[in-house]
Amino acid sequence: MGASSLRFKNPMNPADAVFRQIENISDEMIAFLRGLIRIPTVNPPGEEYKAGAEFIGTKLREFGYETQYVPAEGLPEHTSRHPRVNVIGHSAGETARPLLHFNGHFDVVPVGEGWTVDPFGGLVRDGKLYGRGTADQKAGIAASIFAVEAIRRSGITLLGTVEQSGTVDEESGGFAGVAYLARQGLIGKDRTDFVIITEPSNVDRICIGHRGVYWFKVIQHGRIGHGSMPYLGVNAAEHLGDFIHEINHTLKPKLEQRTTSMPVEPPGSRHPSININSIFGGQPEDGTQTPCVIDRAGAIFDRRFLSEEPFEQVRDEVRDLLEDMRGRNPAFQYTLEDLMIVHPAQTDSASPLIRAVAEGIEQVLGKTPPLFASPGTYDQKHVTRMGHVEDCIAYGPGILDLAHQADEYVLIEDLVNAAKVMALAAMRLLGTK
Repeated sequence: MGASSLRFKNPMNPADAVFRQIENISDEMIAFLRGLIRIPTVNPPGEEYKAGAEFIGTKLREFGYETQYVPAEGLPEHTSRHPRVNVIGHSAGETARPLLHFNGHFDVVPVGEGWTVDPFGGLVRDGKLYGRGTADQKAGIAASIFAVEAIRRSGITLLGTVEQSGTVDEESGGFAGVAYLARQGLIGKDRTDFVIITEPSNVDRICIGHRGVYWFKVIQHGRIGHGSMPYLGVNAAEHLGDFIHEINHTLKPKLEQRTTSMPVEPPGSRHPSININSIFGGQPEDGTQTPCVIDRAGAIFDRRFLSEEPFEQVRDEVRDLLEDMRGRNPAFQYTLEDLMIVHPAQTDSASPLIRAVAEGIEQVLGKTPPLFASPGTYDQKHVTRMGHVEDCIAYGPGILDLAHQADEYVLIEDLVNAAKVMALAAMRLLGTK
């Protein structure tokens, strides 16, 4: 029987009936989440993606969805050793549109140091479920799947259509995940009306967008020489140090003067920023050292930019710094390489999707949710820029500050409340009978 095929037969108020059903199946939801946490879908390199997709797909089939697996064929990161496999469940309503798509990524960052519990054990203790990926963001996947299942078990028919997807590689840009689905037309304005990405939002907030990101690599080219006679060479590392000095003392002060009108949290991220991701060059640290003037050195930079900053300006500011330094010193030779460009995204605050989720939060938690924007990026960038779906937000359980931290956890109360909010939003957006 399809996930939206039962008729409403419960004399209770529909919202109350669904709330009670969510509470009744909360143990099932927790068990599903614990099972998903126990699959170490670590990125990089992309471990256990197939197992993660199949675990989600099995539950979707059990709940009546038509399920398909979507490997990211043709992308270099999709390999036989680390296949990039996504899963989509489709539950047709009485009408094909509107279509509400819940998306969550099931890849997680590496464990790191400092854990006091098994990061893949799925421990439940003191009202918390611990594990890598609980907050970011396997709990969101569990909440959306069981929210819709609670509607079905309450005997309510959704008029529109629901889709659920579990996708990969969000932590490394999402190009084999949501971006791939959008390129394949599986998420797009011709079929998709609303997208809720179940990233952690502290259960009582709605994320409406994110800043932009420009990753770039600068390589300094010097001339090799003997370390005892460095004046006969050109040390690329010294020139790289000079460029970093210009970044810190010329560009950063300019960035600190700019402020976005987007409600980015935390407030410090309402200014643009630049950070060094990595530095490389010279002889291997753990190898045998010889006296040598470094002839190649470089760094990768992470520049976060605002919706008020045109990307051409962002790139030109970097290039102008480099060109000015080369003009002052002909030995200053460089190459500049773009690595990743993501433009800012923001959903209109008047969106019916925002209104539906906000009303759900007000009903469940008794408070008006603030709207905020993310300092980083998430898969909304692909939904809006590749899929051209305007109504997209992030909402889900999990404390955002716990993402990527040791002893990551989600509050079980938040998991249950998020499922209630999602269920209410689905009923409001799709209609019921």
